[in-house]
Amino acid sequence: MSIDQAVKDGVKLIIVLDCGIKAIEEIAYAKEHGIDFIICDHHVPDDVLPVASAILNPKLENNTYPYPHLSGCGVGFKFMQAFAKSNGLQCRNELYNLLDLVAVSIAADIVPMTGENRIMTYHGLKRLNSNPNIGLKGIIKVCGLTNREITISDVIFKIGPRINASGRMQSGMEAVELLTAKDFSEAYAMSKNIDQYNRDRKELDKRITDEANRILEKRGDADSDNKTIVIYNKNWHKGIIGIVASRLTELYYKPAVVLTLSNGLATGSSRSVQGYDIYKAIEANRDILENFGGHTYAVGLSLKEENIPEFAKRFEKYVAET
Repeated sequence: MSIDQAVKDGVKLIIVLDCGIKAIEEIAYAKEHGIDFIICDHHVPDDVLPVASAILNPKLENNTYPYPHLSGCGVGFKFMQAFAKSNGLQCRNELYNLLDLVAVSIAADIVPMTGENRIMTYHGLKRLNSNPNIGLKGIIKVCGLTNREITISDVIFKIGPRINASGRMQSGMEAVELLTAKDFSEAYAMSKNIDQYNRDRKELDKRITDEANRILEKRGDADSDNKTIVIYNKNWHKGIIGIVASRLTELYYKPAVVLTLSNGLATGSSRSVQGYDIYKAIEANRDILENFGGHTYAVGLSLKEENIPEFAKRFEKYVAET
């Protein structure tokens, strides 16, 4: 476990971003070994919270923060703002210089483009167009966006997917190395590698989506009155199924759950249609799930293979009734 390694390394505090709100057992284990946690997350919490030193989550019950829809990275950015303010650090410019990264996170995180998300994205786009992060500059070049005004659509459909592609196809560490690069020539070389991952991802995404459509047509789901889609193939690539769920939701305009086999469990992603809270629909079946987490329009989940038919039946019933 990574916590065991942290204990060996003498770590006393771990700050986690975009995760942790449901890591009850893991954080309790860490605390037993002398490690405290600060959780920066935006996913929907359960009634029982981890025993952390601090939890920053705008979706906490009785939360007083005025905007509940911050992206995961947005929560981290607010943490840094508060840290600077509390410690008398004069680093407004340094924080402003990070808003291009925040804007990319907001565009990629399936959160509403309203309120503070919209404000941070506005300033982040200005940064992207004037003096972007060196790693992002490499991505901008491989996207063919150099010397063009970069729009939010460019971030959603060109920049974001390429950064995500390294984690989907290989290792997310390559994206980390890119975004922390100090030399443009190195960043550009990494960007070209990541661009290849994105091309590979597109091919795999298309193949799996086509396979899913054929299965749905064979089952008669494509033309049925069902309100939902639940589909499972143990051989599908885990890093792609969230995209496939999005494709099916767009194509059939139904909440969709796409599952594959990972570590002995049916593991997958779900996506929803505009205005429908898929988190509540997934949560209603928590007694037959091994794990789940997410927010209104996107939820990750895992369950035993034998529970898939029961989950599909109950998920359909809940969505049809709501």
